[in-house]
Amino acid sequence: MTQWFVKDLSKLTGVSVQTLHHYDRIGLLTPSLRRANGYRVYSEKDLLKLQQIIALKFFGFELSQIKTLLKEESNALKHFNSQVQVLEQKAAFLLEGARTLRSIVDSVDANQSIPWETIIQLIEVYKMTEHMEHNWVKEIFTPDELKQYAEFEKELKANTTLEQKEAFENSWHLLVEAVKNNLEQDPGSALGIELGKKIMDWVNGVYGTKYAHLRTKKFEKGFGEGKGLDEVGLTPEIVSWMDKAMDAYWRDRIYGILGQVGKKPSSTISALWHEMLIDMYGEDTSRKNAIYEIALNDDKVSSQAKAWLKNMLDI
Repeated sequence: MTQWFVKDLSKLTGVSVQTLHHYDRIGLLTPSLRRANGYRVYSEKDLLKLQQIIALKFFGFELSQIKTLLKEESNALKHFNSQVQVLEQKAAFLLEGARTLRSIVDSVDANQSIPWETIIQLIEVYKMTEHMEHNWVKEIFTPDELKQYAEFEKELKANTTLEQKEAFENSWHLLVEAVKNNLEQDPGSALGIELGKKIMDWVNGVYGTKYAHLRTKKFEKGFGEGKGLDEVGLTPEIVSWMDKAMDAYWRDRIYGILGQVGKKPSSTISALWHEMLIDMYGEDTSRKNAIYEIALNDDKVSSQAKAWLKNMLDI
């Protein structure tokens, strides 16, 4: 059976020695044999795995995603479908830039001056998105959403002091650590609901209602698909637990509000309901409307509460 030292494998595949060392450190590609002197020895099986990694990187998958894919090949098609959407969105973003530039070219005659003000505005938008803190969001947001996200980051930096930023980051790391220490617990338990509330309070404190739709998509299409996890101390297991805990928190809050129908004034319940919807999805009307449908089809919601919900929809 053929074997290779790290330098030989590097020459064979075109992957640098430093990259192979990095793959080993993060557990993505561990050599089958490590000699007493520390030399890495790669087998034919390792070579095949490296070729798979190279192929997945070609299609834009991040290392954390590739690691998950190679462990769970049964779910590969699902990840491939998601990546197709990512690549299509990238293509759409590039096409929008090409169309915009084409419209400028077509609107200017040879004897006219170039509309530099318009071009400068386009460049500013590009620069705003180019230097985003989490660069991978370009893969999940539409061009319009990218502009909004760039505005969000700009506002956040302008309105947040260094001390506040450090406090936000510290509180986030404490939340992540709390989840990590309770992964064996049921996310639907009282503890899970409590942590779910703390996570949502933290996230809403950062994004507010104006950018809640970006917050939701970033979690679902970003962290939920394995993107940018290392940057914020997450793992697929932590994300999954958080998702279930937040869902349990929202369900508990929904049941708590609807359980008061017939016991408290409708105006009081209505205020609580609208406050909850804003906390959940901000100004995203379509997602808020979907909550009505979910509640109306939930067997745990009483017929009296469902009648109240239908009345709210008619208002």
